Amino acid sequence: MGLPRTAAAAALPALALTASALAGCTASSSASIADQKTITVGVKADQPGLSLKGTGGTYRGFEVDAGTYIARKMGATKVEYATVTSENRESLLNKHKVDIVLASYSITAERAKLVTFGGPYYLAHQDIMVRVGENRIHQAHDLAGRRMCQASGSVSTSRVVSGLGIPAVTVPSPSYSACYQMLLDGRVDAVSTGDMVLAGFAAEGRSKVKVVGAPFSDERYGVGLRKGDIDGCEGVNKAITEMYQDGTASRLLRKWFGASGVHLVESVPEFEGCG
Repeated sequence: MGLPRTAAAAALPALALTASALAGCTASSSASIADQKTITVGVKADQPGLSLKGTGGTYRGFEVDAGTYIARKMGATKVEYATVTSENRESLLNKHKVDIVLASYSITAERAKLVTFGGPYYLAHQDIMVRVGENRIHQAHDLAGRRMCQASGSVSTSRVVSGLGIPAVTVPSPSYSACYQMLLDGRVDAVSTGDMVLAGFAAEGRSKVKVVGAPFSDERYGVGLRKGDIDGCEGVNKAITEMYQDGTASRLLRKWFGASGVHLVESVPEFEGCG
């Protein structure tokens, strides 16, 4: 039985409102950062060379400069920054607290289930940092039985212990800046992660710590975006390509890491693809 004419007429505004609300939800959930004029870049606050937050609240480092370049190339007229950690990168992206993340964010299959990755924007290599004067650790296998710092939310330690089967003694830490301090204090024997992260700390404490220069794996640093933002991912990849082609990437890498002694990769990394 159909609705009476008056009831049907009354139902039309409600149906229209419902359809409008659903359309709004669909548009919101599928919105891309490619359409935004303000982009908030998530960066770390405690990694010298990559991203360090100063006492005045200003962020400085390679990932800050690269994030600015990418956002501007995508059409953003305003670029803001917010602090992320290895533990909360995914949640802050999905809660729309940040729009893209450049935070030594290694691309892994597990992480790719939660976010869409643009890039990578740099191909780092996992290495080892020790105190100056340490003569027992020259390569990854020398970490067996040694105290190695395990930064919360990072996959670097598992590459040593699980990936290579090296029985290092892992010592938990909230971050790599804390790992660096633990190394200086003698509470751990080594810190192992991407050479860009280590290079920044080594430059800060050049008379106290050193990078051994024995890379043993690749770390593809990607730009994290909200899951499914294909347009945003393609825009990020286009911007990264231009950053390397116009010489900006080389200039920034030399600016922040030229004095570190770490081998710098100045060619465009092979992209993962946005599909």
